[in-house]
Amino acid sequence: MKSIAFHNLGCKVNGYEMDFMQQTLQDKGYHIVPFDEKADIYIINTCTVTNIADRKSRQMIHRARKANPEAVVVAVGCYVQAGKENVLRDEGIDLAIGNNRKKDLLPLLEEYLAAEKRKGTGDCGAADKTLQGTTIIDIAHTEEYESMKLTRTAEHTRAFIKVQDGCDQFCSYCIIPYARGRVRSRDMEDALEEIRGLAEKGYQEVVLTGIHLSSYGMTGGNDFTQSRLPGLIEAVEQIPEIKRIRLGSLEPRIITDRFAAELKGAAKLCPHFHLSLQSGCNETLKRMNRKYSAEEYYEKVCILRENFRDPALTTDVIVGFPGETQDEFEKTEAFLAKTGFYEMHVFKYSRRAGTKASLMKDQISEELKTVRSKILLELGDKMSCEYRERHLHSRAEVLFEEAKEIDGRQYYLGFTKEYIRAAYEIQEGAAQEKISGRIMTGELTEFLKSDILLFGS
Repeated sequence: MKSIAFHNLGCKVNGYEMDFMQQTLQDKGYHIVPFDEKADIYIINTCTVTNIADRKSRQMIHRARKANPEAVVVAVGCYVQAGKENVLRDEGIDLAIGNNRKKDLLPLLEEYLAAEKRKGTGDCGAADKTLQGTTIIDIAHTEEYESMKLTRTAEHTRAFIKVQDGCDQFCSYCIIPYARGRVRSRDMEDALEEIRGLAEKGYQEVVLTGIHLSSYGMTGGNDFTQSRLPGLIEAVEQIPEIKRIRLGSLEPRIITDRFAAELKGAAKLCPHFHLSLQSGCNETLKRMNRKYSAEEYYEKVCILRENFRDPALTTDVIVGFPGETQDEFEKTEAFLAKTGFYEMHVFKYSRRAGTKASLMKDQISEELKTVRSKILLELGDKMSCEYRERHLHSRAEVLFEEAKEIDGRQYYLGFTKEYIRAAYEIQEGAAQEKISGRIMTGELTEFLKSDILLFGS
């Protein structure tokens, strides 16, 4: 069989979908090889969330073409969906597959290969552009949830489970609603069947994920009391082999006293909540079309802290959004310090064609974005250290994942429920007991590294 190399860009949803595509082709008998090796077929699962993501997608496509000019190069996903016209002009791509068609990768690929064989040219670079067009649907008008089911994942100890797709929020900087379409949700029993199958194979932690996870079970709109996410969590809780449930990014507006109480009742739920913020300044939030104020966001944080003991709160922040004044930036900085996050993902605003923000006046210079980003990254490092310090000398459950050498010593590394990275030293000369995939309880005794705490059983 032909050899195939995969490369994934972007979010955890993309990662899940790539795992499915790889599983499908491997089960069919294709030979999977690393992306940096010569292959007969290259499949790039693209991202388009920023201009940088677009550029990386193009770079990986052209790297594949250069690695083997005779190979079939397949581009799939968000970059293909959002940039159809540019994709169809790209001679580096033989086959383009948009979103909601990844499940059909195998038949689409084999149809392409059969067509090339019939042509008898052996020139895979002379792509059939008509075939490309048939693989990119009108994503804005589909109500179909693209059904996929994994029997194994690239992760060894936790399984990411996609349960939702699409977004109806239309933030002014974001292209994703145009690349992923409207909100669609997976049938709950279908998701549970997948989780049960993975649990039987030893996975103890599942991460529920989606493009806009809080909209799970909804048909659109902003009434998040209609979300069926609590019901899904409750159902996963009933699977005996699953010991941990972790959530992907949440919409802040889903957090209410009732929602938090429902989450608190789920004993297996990890107290680790990612609430996307983007800015701590109301004027900036309004330009971003984020539908909450900084004060409302803070109320949601307080609700979570009232219901969970020192939960790990993480977030995303954009610096240098169009029109962001020094005063607005300082408001964001002060808000972040006041809130006290465990981790922050800081992004410099990237002008994305096709979004309202790309047409806004007062675009910020890259130099100023870099200065502001550095300030927030340093603040984030400080808050992360403070959070880990609060958990020193406390008892913790750690799910261990892999063995790794650090400063000449051997350790097993894993994560607590709060997603604090912990290391358990393997004593020289001791029996090499395999603990990868095991959950152990012990004390977090000291810092091994700035981002790793030492674990003692």
